Amino acid sequence: MHRLYDRYVGYAMAVALRYVPLRDDAEDVVQDSFVKVFSSIAHFEFRGEGSLKGWLLRIVANEAVGFMRKQSRITFVDDIPDAVEEETPEVDRVPPEELTRMIGELPDGYRLVLNMFVFEQLSHKEIAERLGIKESSSASQFLRAKKLLGKKIKDYLENGSPQKSANTSSLIAMGDPSDKPLNDSLNNFLNEKKYE
Repeated sequence: MHRLYDRYVGYAMAVALRYVPLRDDAEDVVQDSFVKVFSSIAHFEFRGEGSLKGWLLRIVANEAVGFMRKQSRITFVDDIPDAVEEETPEVDRVPPEELTRMIGELPDGYRLVLNMFVFEQLSHKEIAERLGIKESSSASQFLRAKKLLGKKIKDYLENGSPQKSANTSSLIAMGDPSDKPLNDSLNNFLNEKKYE
């Protein structure tokens, strides 16, 4: 069990931080996730290391969503924002730790929907069911997240440094420092023209 923890704790923390931007809270989510993993590992059907990692990270994502729903008063809106900028920023030029920081700065509702849509690849219908919101609220949060994240990336590329907010000082990025999947997923997200 100790080897399992050591092998995957960095990945688990990276996933937790995408949902829960404060390190102490993310650590709690990771700890609760590993308790759940260790208590149910006997029921897991091993099909290779990828299946184990995927299963473990799904548990972390589910725990993080549950934490956010319990800890914050998330406000979801149904109205669709003004048009999203057509010019897509060059995500590949932004280090993964900066992308993680930018995601952490998004409002809670935006961050939840972005993570569920982009990284968990859930539909707006599935997101709505899991969060207990309308499908249109999920789509609205998605568009707002896309617009705000695109602006943050563009500002970063133009200014060469992050525009830090006051409440992200304890944010860290853990996991694989060359998080190519993060950049690729966000690049696809920002380039996507359909919203459903």
